[in-house]
Amino acid sequence: MKKVVLSFVIGSILSLALPAQAQDTAMPVSYTERVADEEPDQTVLFRRASDWVENHFSYSPKKVISTDAVKGELRAEGTVKVKTATTSGQLQELPVRFEFVFHTLASGYDYSVGQLRIASDPKKPEETVPFEEFVAQLAADRTNARTHNDRRITAQASSLTSEIAMSFRSYMNSRPAAGAIE
Repeated sequence: MKKVVLSFVIGSILSLALPAQAQDTAMPVSYTERVADEEPDQTVLFRRASDWVENHFSYSPKKVISTDAVKGELRAEGTVKVKTATTSGQLQELPVRFEFVFHTLASGYDYSVGQLRIASDPKKPEETVPFEEFVAQLAADRTNARTHNDRRITAQASSLTSEIAMSFRSYMNSRPAAGAIE
């Protein structure tokens, strides 16, 4: 009998603890990776990253913030969309700007997708607020228990940052071998 009661108590505690963790939305949404390269040629890596931003960066409107071939640094800004729900179930798209940052290293390169800013008013896309601040506002909204917008857009933004990073990494991994005819 003691074992049954004990297992019931432990199960109850665990079931209450897990949902509390799932609702934590204070984590910033970003993706960062450092990639080791066996034969790092910083010029080739930088040129490849620049080509991706110029020709394969499909997250528009986009803006190249800075490029420095000597330092091997590249910064670009792109836009994706997330959807929030109204209490009636209507979906509303909101633009989210992100920053893509690339650096060449002596042993390869690193890149990140982050610095998200959201245009909370679709009629004023130039006025943005930090993503984490907007999520905190949504979490405090009295209708959030019905819409779950804080979790909804955090999940969407996490997915989109991963998608952007996978697109870049896939492009970098598909570069021709040294000496290959392009």
